[in-house]
Amino acid sequence: MLIKRPAQAVLTLCAMAAALPALAQTIYPIDRAELLVGAKFDFKVEFAGALAAGDLKVTLNGRDAAQALGKTPLVDGNEEGQGHTAYWIRDVSLNAPGTYEVVATAGDKSQTVRWEVFDTPPRRARNVILFIGDGLSMAHRTAARVLAKGLVEGRYGGELAIDDMPHMALVSTSGMDSLVTDSANSMSAYTTGHKSCVNAMGVYCAHNKSGLAHPRVENLAELVKRRYGGMGVGVVTNTEIEDATPAGMIVHIRRRSDYDEIVRMFYEAKPEVMMGGGAAFFLPKTHKDGRRKDEEDYLEKFKAAGYPFAATATDMKAAAAEKATTRLLGLFHLGNLDGALDRLVLKKGTVSRYPDQPDLADQTRAAIEILSRKPDGFLLMVESGLIDKYSHALDWERAVYDTIMLDNAVAAAKAFAADRDDTLIIVVADHTHPVAIIGTYDDARPGERLRDKLGVYAEAKFPNYPKADQEGYPHTIDVSRRLAFVFAGFPDHCASGKPYLTGPFRPTEEKDHQVVVNEAFCTPQATRMQGNLPFSQPQGVHSADDVVLTAMGPGAELFRGHMDNTRVFRVMATALGLGARASQ
Repeated sequence: MLIKRPAQAVLTLCAMAAALPALAQTIYPIDRAELLVGAKFDFKVEFAGALAAGDLKVTLNGRDAAQALGKTPLVDGNEEGQGHTAYWIRDVSLNAPGTYEVVATAGDKSQTVRWEVFDTPPRRARNVILFIGDGLSMAHRTAARVLAKGLVEGRYGGELAIDDMPHMALVSTSGMDSLVTDSANSMSAYTTGHKSCVNAMGVYCAHNKSGLAHPRVENLAELVKRRYGGMGVGVVTNTEIEDATPAGMIVHIRRRSDYDEIVRMFYEAKPEVMMGGGAAFFLPKTHKDGRRKDEEDYLEKFKAAGYPFAATATDMKAAAAEKATTRLLGLFHLGNLDGALDRLVLKKGTVSRYPDQPDLADQTRAAIEILSRKPDGFLLMVESGLIDKYSHALDWERAVYDTIMLDNAVAAAKAFAADRDDTLIIVVADHTHPVAIIGTYDDARPGERLRDKLGVYAEAKFPNYPKADQEGYPHTIDVSRRLAFVFAGFPDHCASGKPYLTGPFRPTEEKDHQVVVNEAFCTPQATRMQGNLPFSQPQGVHSADDVVLTAMGPGAELFRGHMDNTRVFRVMATALGLGARASQ
């Protein structure tokens, strides 16, 4: 079956146009923005048409904005030749809490936004560990509990580490430009406290052409370095380290796909610990494995800057054990690491090429060991990123094994924090997938069709996965009665209701610039599923459902009820006393 796909250039232009705000007076930061006292940001107003400086007026709480902010503005009457006027005051901050009103006027047109500037009490947390289950949804948590702890007569055999935490909240994730977000925008909300748009990190999406020219907002990693000079920063993932969630800790960029620039920004920021995949974008284009567009060798640059380098789990553990190690760059794969199911059970994917990849729990332990040597504590982000990528591919078993792996990493952090009262641990997703468990597929049920095998309500007998090992992994998923874990958003594909044992599932492929069903999975036992997504979508998509956040440690009590994703930043900043530090 062929599905028409518009030319990629047309799609890209349409997406960029849709992401831009309507150009009247547009003010950044946007209305209802919440700003930490002393946090730096770029202030920008865009006016329609070419205007002279004397034809516009910008005020902050009734005063001329330039006077109020103490800096001379730059006024460009035809920014980048686009026919609009840009008013810039870069790298400013507000040092008193309260409500601020910004009014931008040109002729008879006026626009007003209001900001809340907040401060914090003194510091309570020495360390903050932020766990991101990328795409982690309620069904992933439930399935992980079934497989890892067992379910007998409706009762689980234990609790997941990610659930056994005293504080919980529902977090909404929509961005400033769309109902359904991506990982870049949503991670940026956690790390900056500001809404942005799809594909952007650490910036507001203005009309600038260059991905590096948009208005910046300071992120948490920059803040802790500026406020507490001896505080360490760590970024740990099992995806490419340039991918949106890990990059969102560090970078300011409009396009998450600009991997070359993202690596450069990592180098400029120099977080103490960086671990993940994506080595190809550290290597020059003439290197046999390099994927950069230039001849910069960032692997050598980091080594020259004093970073030990780990290419394997063995290297990582040895480096972390050295008491002199205070920095580490670990790149364990040219691309994304393999997931737990392939790495530990099936030995599929690229495991034969990379036999010594680290487990996320071991990465977490190594990062904590190194960062604990910093005199002012640390900020650590750990991402289980393949939950999302496998969910996009409609490969739920792999996504759930990586949820169990995330749980093991959280357990390692909880063990570190157990005998101390100075570490805030947060577990949250950046967004959800439209997934649910609706029953079980049972091979013993009569009939040959997928729907014949599905038991619902009283016919949804408990699955018969074997008892999990000490790490929570059943030794096989190829059982006769399995969870019916389904996706609400999907392209045309063939589904069998059985696990994909030969390697990760690829529901579609591209032929002649068109998305087509991957016929390799259209076996006689499979069912052709008519998709419900736009024809250009080759895989599953995110959803706008709230995510579940669980937390423990100093400051965790601030998580309760329903919260916006920008408030996660506010809680971390409050626990670290970053506003109190600014007022000293």
